[in-house]
Parts: sequence; structure tokens; C-alpha cells
Amino acid sequence: LREALLCSVAADIISTVEFNSTGELLATGDKGGRVVVFQREQESKNQPHRRGEYNVYSTFQSHEPEFDYLKSLEIEEKINKIRWLPQQNAAYFLLSTNDKTVKLWKISERDKRPEGYNLKDEDGRIRDPATITTLRVPVLQPMDLMVEATPRRVFSNAHTYHINSISVNSDYETFMSTDDLRINLWNLEITNRSFNIVDIKPANMEELTEVITAAEFHPHQCNTFVYSSSKGSIRLCDMRASALCDNHSKFFEEPEDPSNRSFFSEIISSISDVKFSHSGRYLMTRDYLTVKIWDLNMESKPLETYQVHDYLRSKLCSLYENDCIFDKFECVWNGSDSVIMTGSYNNFFRMFDRNTKRDVTLEASRENSKPRAILKPRKVCVGGKRRKDEISVDSLDFSKKIIHTAWHPSENIIAVAATNNLYIFQDKVN
Repeated sequence: LREALLCSVAADIISTVEFNSTGELLATGDKGGRVVVFQREQESKNQPHRRGEYNVYSTFQSHEPEFDYLKSLEIEEKINKIRWLPQQNAAYFLLSTNDKTVKLWKISERDKRPEGYNLKDEDGRIRDPATITTLRVPVLQPMDLMVEATPRRVFSNAHTYHINSISVNSDYETFMSTDDLRINLWNLEITNRSFNIVDIKPANMEELTEVITAAEFHPHQCNTFVYSSSKGSIRLCDMRASALCDNHSKFFEEPEDPSNRSFFSEIISSISDVKFSHSGRYLMTRDYLTVKIWDLNMESKPLETYQVHDYLRSKLCSLYENDCIFDKFECVWNGSDSVIMTGSYNNFFRMFDRNTKRDVTLEASRENSKPRAILKPRKVCVGGKRRKDEISVDSLDFSKKIIHTAWHPSENIIAVAATNNLYIFQDKVN
């Protein structure tokens, strides 16, 4: 029983969070292969403060555990990424992926059901043709609202290694899926064929020096995409140049300061996430200790660098021993590209205002997250005398971490995943 409970808790751990393009829907994926979609409450005159609340809209099992018999490998059901497609009609569409397979899901509402068939009765059983003496016209009868999730496409058998990211193109016809060594381009209508656009696999695997960690399409230019590597570099590619984008158009990398060189330098320089700004002018990258903003017109060095948790620099040895140094934190922009957000340990998450250069540390926890309570900034004490409201570096809980976050596309509403809890915060409403 205890093992079953542990498995259940592990399956509930949130592995991705994503708002749709309007912010009306919020999707989460978990380690158990489930997708939960939340819908925002419509404003009512009686309760105007309820406008920001999100309630469960649909829950469905996106992926199941599988077994690759040729390689004797288990393929876990964990949802690695979710990406919404822009809404074209009354239904919603999203892409979800585990390590090997991408699926396109349709989420639609049904509030009517057909009745009065000729060849089958109301229970669905086929009627004896000899008993049919009159012709009936089926009618649609109202019923309780039902939200259905149906898989429309399955994009499989194209990745040898684990998929770490998917990105929908601005042409809304294609998307790319990225694993450790390759990036594939798919058409949303074609499931049995994809085009390999990046392949960094060496002829001899012993010569492998870096892997792809994340990739994303430009928000407006359908021919442009970027991918980041475990060596701390970002490559911008143009698909107009050639079918296989082996040669990048731009290369972004910050030279390492020799005075900071250590055993952990290469590990902490690995980029865990890369995001274009909504304007398409800037790139944001997250490595273990920092968030960097790059101008697409300046490859030599980042425009801005923000220290997320520099107080951990002295703790790298213990973080290496407990494997936390390999955690892959994500980063997000707000709707106007003026504020960025990323996660840390102890259920802390950090926000940086690019205009005022002010930053804040907030905590997502049940103790201080009562409905409509105001979050108090937290401070970490590095050494010396600790103040009353500060927390010591040594007492940080490294098992509580904010890896996945999302920001509403136009409002100050954020979603923060803390292990198996989802917190939604918004600007103070009067």
C-alpha cells in the first residue's frame, strides 16, 4: 500500500504548465501522463473578484507507459511539454509530448445529443429491420454540458533520444520536436513523415561534447528558430538557407571568466531553457545560476544578466552530490516583455523588472498562500547575523523547487508549479 501511495504521489508531480494564447485556459501535465485543463471564471456582477479564478475544465490521460522491445527500454508516460495552438473555431487544440511521442488533442464542448435513430434504439442496440415500418428524422436534444478530449493526430517513431521541447511555428501549419541530438520539423496534418532540420550526432559517439537542451521558433518569422546547448551556447538558424540547418546564422555565447573557472563550470553553464520575447527582438536563457537576456542583433555578450540564486555558488559541491545541480529550471516573460520570472529552491520564485532593475523573491507554499492573501517578499541570508524575516542558506529545502512556471499572455496572472501543487497568483484586486 505504501508503495502504491508513493507511486500515486510521484504521478501527481506537475511536469509542465502552459497558458493558451488568450489566457482563458491553463494546461498542466504531470508525471502520470495526465493533462488537466483549467478555465478562467467569467466575471459576474455579484462576484467581480472571482474573475481571476481558474477551475478544472477537462482532465484526460494523454500518454500511457510503453515498452520499447527492440531496445528493452521503458518509455515513461510523463508529459514533458504542452503547447497550445491558436483557436480557429469553438474547439481548442494542444500538443502534448512525452519522451518519444507527440500527440495533437482536440478539446471540445457538447451540450446536445442526437435521438430518434432509425436503425438503432435509444440504448444503441441495432433494431430488427423487419420491425421498422416508419421513417424517423433524428433530432438533437439538449443535455448537460460535456467537455471531450480526443486525440486527432499521433506523431511518433521519429526520435531516438528523449524529446525535451516542442514549439509551434508562427505559420500554424508546422511544429518542431527536439531531442538531445536532433530537431525534427512536422506538418500538423502529416503524422508519418517529418524532416530532420538539425542533427548534431557525431559519427563516433565518443566524440560527443554537447547536447541540445531546448529549442523554440521565432514568434513572427516562420523561417527562424533557436536552439540551446549544454555548453551554454545558443544558435539561431534560418530554414531558408538550407534544408539541414547544420550551419547557424548567429551564435550567442558569453566568454567564460577564467577567474571563476571550477570543476562545476561546464555543468552550471548548461542552458536549461530558451524563450523568445513576445516582440521577437530578444532571447532569454536560463542556466543554473543566472537568467540572461540577449539582443538578437548582438552576439558577443548578453544585454542583461540576472543572478537568480548566487548564494548557492558556495554550495555547488553538495548540490552536485544530491543531483540538484542538474535541475532544469524554466523561465518566462510577462506579456509586455518588461518583467521576467524563473524558479529556485525552497519553493521560491524570482521576478526581475527590466526597466527599474528591481527584483523580488516570493514563495509558493500552502502556509502563506491563503486565497487573496498578499505574498511577502523573502530574503536569503548568506552569512553573518540573520534578521528575523530572513532565511539562512543552510536551511533551504532543496527538495522543494519551482521548475515550471507560466505567465498570462496579457495580464499579471502567473501559474507556478511546486511539485504536485499548482499556485495561481494575480495582481492585487481592490
